[in-house]
Amino acid sequence: MPEPVARENPETLPAFLAHRPIAALIVAAGRGRRAGEGLPKQYRRVGAETVLRRSVKAFLAHPAVDTVVCVIHPDDRDLYDQAVGDLGLAEPVAGGASRQDSVRHGLDALAGAAPGAVLIHDAARCFVSADLIGRTLAALTPETGAIPALPVVDTLKAQAPGDAERPVIQRTVPRAGLWRAQTPQAFPYPAILDAHHAAAGQEMTDDAAIFEAAGRPVRLVAGAQENVKLTTPDDFARADAALLTDVRLGTGFDVHAFEPGDHAMLCGVKVPHDAKLKGHSDADVGLHALTDAILGALGDGDIGTHFPPSDPKWRGAASDKFLAHAAALVAARGGRIAHVDVTLICERPKIGPHKDAMKARVAEILALPVDRVSVKATTSERLGFTGREEGIAAQAAATIRLPERG
Repeated sequence: MPEPVARENPETLPAFLAHRPIAALIVAAGRGRRAGEGLPKQYRRVGAETVLRRSVKAFLAHPAVDTVVCVIHPDDRDLYDQAVGDLGLAEPVAGGASRQDSVRHGLDALAGAAPGAVLIHDAARCFVSADLIGRTLAALTPETGAIPALPVVDTLKAQAPGDAERPVIQRTVPRAGLWRAQTPQAFPYPAILDAHHAAAGQEMTDDAAIFEAAGRPVRLVAGAQENVKLTTPDDFARADAALLTDVRLGTGFDVHAFEPGDHAMLCGVKVPHDAKLKGHSDADVGLHALTDAILGALGDGDIGTHFPPSDPKWRGAASDKFLAHAAALVAARGGRIAHVDVTLICERPKIGPHKDAMKARVAEILALPVDRVSVKATTSERLGFTGREEGIAAQAAATIRLPERG
């Protein structure tokens, strides 16, 4: 049996937990297919951090929580280590075929810690607050579980059997006394462990249902509207919008002259031409302008500040390194690049046949969807140095979103 836990404010907890360990079990083994293509949703970023990291940090920071254990998909160990490997967590537990199996595996893994209570939390609810965790724990007794929930305020309709494509209402469901369950759901550890083993092989919707099926009561405590479960792409978009409220626009401009050669690097694409662009690096005028646009939005100097042309190590360097560096600076500030737009100004080479490849390459460098990248071209109507085909100019704009600083 572990040593009794000493806490600064044990009076904020039920008496039976004042000197007993409290564990948090973060369930992160799902695939999250409704969130769209890409990584499992618990490893996607919301603002500067992954969903899993935000959830884990909320419990690590809570003074009543002594142990945090994650249940993960066996294939996700590398993603897990990248997301939370620096936080000093206990070894993660391999999940099962269903959420219920995963939770049971996690509960079994906690046996050595012998916690007095366990908080079971869906990783996808990454905006859980310390206040909500505390309220849920405060409602526990040695025999009673507790879950946060919100009363149903919308009118509920039951669908009639039949055509799923054209559903018809069968009846209106009275909403009085109905609640929407959230997590973390808290339980006395020995009781929820026994209940889970008794329910093995049955499919129940949450851990409270398993506790209820064992004949044990579960209390409702006030949930929180912000404790949303991120499920769909729209959920992620709303979460980002709520976090990244400092919207900024930066612009960039660059010019490079032609010199003898057989191609020009433009927006990361090798474009055949009877001349190349002259510069210390590969002289990709489009990527240079775009790099300056992102740096401008950050208020962080320009491309020459970060990559001085006097430094020989950048001689002949591929300009995608410069653009990737600017994108990394945005990420380091907890931000996101929302959209970029590049205009190439030249008579030749013709840009149209290469625009799609340029968009795809810029999107790849910035890890953006292609529909958030614009590349277009214009001429100067034979006027000026571009009209005389002495070189190419480019202008760019970048919109970024950063967390609002307090």
